Amino acid sequence: MTASGRRLQELKRAVPEVTAEEAFAQQQRGAVLIDVREPDEVAAGSPTGAQRIVRGFLELRIEDLVPELDKPLLVMCAGGARSLFACHDLQGLGYSNVCSVAGGFGAWGSQGLPIEVPRVLSDIERERYSRHVSIPEVGEAGQLTLLESKVLLVGAGGLGSPAGFYLAAAGVGTLGIVDDDVVDRSNLQRQILHTDRRIGTPKVESAVSTLSALNPAIELRSYALRLTSANVEEIFSGYDVVVDGSDNFPTRYLVNDACVKLGIPNVHGSIFRFEGQVSVFWPGYEKRRGPCYRCLFPEPPPPELAPSCAEAGVLGILPGVIGTLEAVEAIKILLGVGDPLVGRLLLYDALSQSFTELAVEPRPDCAWCCEGAVIEEYPDYELFCAVHGG
Repeated sequence: MTASGRRLQELKRAVPEVTAEEAFAQQQRGAVLIDVREPDEVAAGSPTGAQRIVRGFLELRIEDLVPELDKPLLVMCAGGARSLFACHDLQGLGYSNVCSVAGGFGAWGSQGLPIEVPRVLSDIERERYSRHVSIPEVGEAGQLTLLESKVLLVGAGGLGSPAGFYLAAAGVGTLGIVDDDVVDRSNLQRQILHTDRRIGTPKVESAVSTLSALNPAIELRSYALRLTSANVEEIFSGYDVVVDGSDNFPTRYLVNDACVKLGIPNVHGSIFRFEGQVSVFWPGYEKRRGPCYRCLFPEPPPPELAPSCAEAGVLGILPGVIGTLEAVEAIKILLGVGDPLVGRLLLYDALSQSFTELAVEPRPDCAWCCEGAVIEEYPDYELFCAVHGG
């Protein structure tokens, strides 16, 4: 007998095995069925409801998927050999209730048990996103999540440019862009989606041209219009995350209010000369209740305290830092990894090259996001900002 044959015999004595029918019954009772086959094998079919973790990443990803060491695990490969090795390694990690499915997927299929054909990355997608796939926290499943996600960029300017570039490059499957402005020569110092040849072109048109050249496989939706109370819900509906790169208070309050009403996380960024800030306004975050923009800024500041970039100026590189951080937050939210900036305001000072983090609590009396708040209609934002901003 070969060395590999002897090793398989040893594993059969050390690892419990169950039939495909027994595995299906246990799965229905809450056991986790893990398909460890390669992507090209899974592409032809996999047990319905199975978790798919390629064998080479099993030990790296299993604890995020199944943190309970006593949870029943059923491991399947094609014929029942690789699953024995996988079970042995899971036992080494401390999992106490692990079984190999004898006969593997072949036995599952021959018994007529439920099979689905899951979405898998194509060869081109696997090549393009290979650096994502190799990260345990992303992997193929995470990349597929990104490809099925929808993010809306409010503004195709200084913040929307770097955010758009990196979200498109990351493979966010649908990227919407709303902006009613046209490209001006003064934009080119910081708004890197645009070029000198596109001066006078609508910004959304310029942005789509740039991003489609970077990643032609994603869907780009353009909204060459001003965001208003009348159109905001129609535009926002269906998006998973809104990335706010607007540069005026009426739009920021409108974005906040629509996101709160629709339950969409609002990734906020703003810049001023050498300073920027980033946060995620998401009262509906399941791990902890976050504030909305109105909790931090119940009223807009007077104009002299918050001049526009045209009035005050801005370091051209600064929106690259802040917009990229917004893209990071959006990706974290879509993947459900890490700790988003919910209830946290990240301040950046380019002159001292320093970050400061401030805690931001929800205001219990916030009329827009407090418990029991009823949102019926949007206010007149131009009037609201004019009156309260002095």
